[in-house]
Amino acid sequence: MNIYVANLSFELRDEDLKELFVSFGEVSSARIIVDKMTDRSRGFGFVEMTDDAAGRKAIAELNGATVEGRPLKVNEANPKPEGKFNNPSERNYNNSQSYNQTIY
Repeated sequence: MNIYVANLSFELRDEDLKELFVSFGEVSSARIIVDKMTDRSRGFGFVEMTDDAAGRKAIAELNGATVEGRPLKVNEANPKPEGKFNNPSERNYNNSQSYNQTIY
């Protein structure tokens, strides 16, 4: 089960996130998403648990729990939507909503 965790403290690391969930069952991965430019936490992450029942129990008990002064938002992660721009080569930056328009 893939679990989305939001409102994380910017000081938490992957190991800290894993520790929050390991008491509920086996954690196969825990990853906090970081900004590519600053290498700082973006305040959310994902946890993968091998057992769905343990994952649901973790969601129920950790959603709203306060960690480092912040109430966590925990729920089952939704799959990445299939959208028009999943392939970067299909992007058109010269459209009417673009800030990067080429004007000739």
